[in-house]
Amino acid sequence: MNAHAPSEFDLIVIGGGSGGLAGAFRAAGHGARVALLEPGLLGGTCVNVGCVPKKAMWLAADVAGRLRLAQTLGFPVTPAPLDWPEFIVHRERYIENIHASYRRRLDEAGIAVLPSYAHFVDAHTVECESGTRLRAPRILIATGGRPQRMAVPGAELGGVSDDFFQWRAAPERVAIVGAGYIAVELAGLLQGLGSRVDVFVRGDRLLRGFDHELTAQLAEEYRQQGIRLHFDHTVAAIERDGQGVRLRGFDGALSDRFDALLFATGRVPNSERLQLHNAGVATDVGGHVAVDERHATNVDGIFAVGDITPDPPLTPVAIAAARRLMDRLYGGATALLDRTGIPTVVFSHPPIGQVGLTEMEARQVHGDTAVHVYRAGFRPMLYALADVPQRSLFKLVCVGDDRRVVGIHLMGEAADEILQGFAVALKRGITLDDLRDTVAIHPTSAEEVVLMR
Repeated sequence: MNAHAPSEFDLIVIGGGSGGLAGAFRAAGHGARVALLEPGLLGGTCVNVGCVPKKAMWLAADVAGRLRLAQTLGFPVTPAPLDWPEFIVHRERYIENIHASYRRRLDEAGIAVLPSYAHFVDAHTVECESGTRLRAPRILIATGGRPQRMAVPGAELGGVSDDFFQWRAAPERVAIVGAGYIAVELAGLLQGLGSRVDVFVRGDRLLRGFDHELTAQLAEEYRQQGIRLHFDHTVAAIERDGQGVRLRGFDGALSDRFDALLFATGRVPNSERLQLHNAGVATDVGGHVAVDERHATNVDGIFAVGDITPDPPLTPVAIAAARRLMDRLYGGATALLDRTGIPTVVFSHPPIGQVGLTEMEARQVHGDTAVHVYRAGFRPMLYALADVPQRSLFKLVCVGDDRRVVGIHLMGEAADEILQGFAVALKRGITLDDLRDTVAIHPTSAEEVVLMR
């Protein structure tokens, strides 16, 4: 036997993030011999520098806000700054438990794990950094993406979201460039933890792609919290000022001085090290691996899921795509990932979430006369008791004479938890009458969804 012959598997998974792990576990569960290649920490972006540590910091900011409310409501507590190093001990312990669970499950499933980068040699062979070669009739690419800085002079003076998770204290003044999920989330939690935050937005609104009424209300909530929003601002350069930085706009204006700067200006796919050309795998202009509705590439036997593809860059999407793919390849299933009606939440303060079409999208698809919009604006009970101006805005977008619900949009206290169940209802074709026929749970914020008139 040739000692240098490639090791043979049924499936090679390149990338040990959420999508790669989901695919590896599901394939192994169907009896496939699987190899998983991951040079870094298991769990990828979500577990290590994304969803999980972000939500932990969001919770810390939420607790800080509730401590302030408690004092207003008569509890003899004195709000104090977060002890970041102490909290990070708990955050990292939680993440290490996830790592340990992955390692245990990989061992139990008999999945061969190689801590290495890999590149394609041909359509069925990959090579590790050590020179070890693996071969399989099927290969799953799930290498994810990474944050990018703006291409402006002085950009190296700013950090990205990955860098935020290395912080051990809240800077006094923070500038954030961007208007998407990451920018909005970091702005809210940093302000909640004691920083003074300015957000610089190239366009005229936050969270493009979300309903315009809710994002406008969120912007107002942020202003009330003390976050300064600079819309229609294009950054031309970053300049050092002592131990801090200033942002220069294209109009020449120089910003205030900030102790820290974070770019939240998009992410790029981790595709350049894969040497995809050796296998003939096609990519789009942004470097994403092109896939069809089956998550198959243009090369037979090579598939891709997650942020390396043009799919919505959401962890549950990567996981769902990978599981459905492996069920088709090894389990005889036929179901595809339904890319419509995907619920999503931004962990702002307060959170904002949506499923289905925005009002604008519904009008474009169904026409103005077919669209019916219902709104509920209110103060959640806790904030009303504390006489705090924070408000919620819930919105339903319906179409047709039967008022079929095609969009659910929630901004406010507990929106993140409320949305999941209503997302199921939307997928099942619920109508406005179905909601109104449901007895409300009182007093809750969720009841507003079934009481809209």
